[in-house]
Amino acid sequence: MQGLSFTFSTATLFLVLCLQLGIIESQDDENVRKPLLIEIDVPSTAQKNQEITVQVTVETQYRECMVIKAYLVSNEPMEGAFNYVQTRCLCNDRPIRFFWDIIITRTVTFATVIDIVKEKNICPNDIAVEPITVNRYYTFNTVRMN
Repeated sequence: MQGLSFTFSTATLFLVLCLQLGIIESQDDENVRKPLLIEIDVPSTAQKNQEITVQVTVETQYRECMVIKAYLVSNEPMEGAFNYVQTRCLCNDRPIRFFWDIIITRTVTFATVIDIVKEKNICPNDIAVEPITVNRYYTFNTVRMN
């Protein structure tokens, strides 16, 4: 009888260990859908008065669509397209590309900002989600003038 009890408790312990490892693994960051995946393509250097293109590709792992607003921010005053704010509907089956053409007159550091917003008449039938955790993503880039 004692041998059966030892086998049962060993099997139970093994089962609990397997379940615990499974729970921990399922909560790993690799298994969590990310609201935004952002790729930025910008040259690191430019000549004075050269026009460069900042290209930002955004995609989501969410199944639902969301409204995103993309823009550039700098502590240096910039002219033209640099100041454009672009609002689009992002869905998991089609990444979005944003473009800004800017003229470099000096070395500049700027932030590319993507906000997930609640705005009507952007996504079809106004069906979109807004994450409850983070709704602003940004990254800094520097273009040095040669």
